[in-house]
Amino acid sequence: MYDLNFKPKAFLFDLNGTMINDMEYHTLAWYSIMTEDLGARLDYESVKKEMYGKNHEVLERVFGKGKFNAEEIERLSIDKEKRYQQGYMPHLALIDGLDRFLERTKEANIPMAIGSAAIPFNIDFVIDGLNIRHYLDAIISADDVKTSKPDPETFLKAAKALNITPAECLVFEDAPKGVESALNAGMPCIVLTTTHTIEEFEGYPNILGYITDYNDAKLNTLF
Repeated sequence: MYDLNFKPKAFLFDLNGTMINDMEYHTLAWYSIMTEDLGARLDYESVKKEMYGKNHEVLERVFGKGKFNAEEIERLSIDKEKRYQQGYMPHLALIDGLDRFLERTKEANIPMAIGSAAIPFNIDFVIDGLNIRHYLDAIISADDVKTSKPDPETFLKAAKALNITPAECLVFEDAPKGVESALNAGMPCIVLTTTHTIEEFEGYPNILGYITDYNDAKLNTLF
């Protein structure tokens, strides 16, 4: 059982759906490619359920392993990210209250890292577009890990980069697979309900609470 009153020594953020509310645009980009370009007979909700992990893993889950060679996967991935960025660019913004939360965390000398399945191309698009790189002490991207969430590698590498033990880190996540990754890493988690309903997180014992944005008063207990 996790201590609801513990004071974390580091904050680890998933990026998409956790720092920015952009998962709809990732889903729309994949939906367009899968249904219009690749002829898959999928509805939007079916595509949404596959929105975790690396791009090649998404393609393998939907179409099966071996359907595309490495060159085709790279081409589809780049196309998808370009469509995503084009669609999301006019809406690029931090989730409400996160700007103040980042500033407060920095003032409290609590280190912060991103642990995301996103590729550097997308991470740079977000953190430089929003000018928040100076808040971050480490960034773990899809290129830095061998095994995606729910494997704990992403968050364990982030904790190691900050030189903080896993149990002293608090993860902010928006997806069940991300919460499971934190659980596997031995880390408590706060869930952003930007992408999934509370009911979809049933059974995860490492969740300390749910928030819709970073204005939530329960975050005050972390400092």
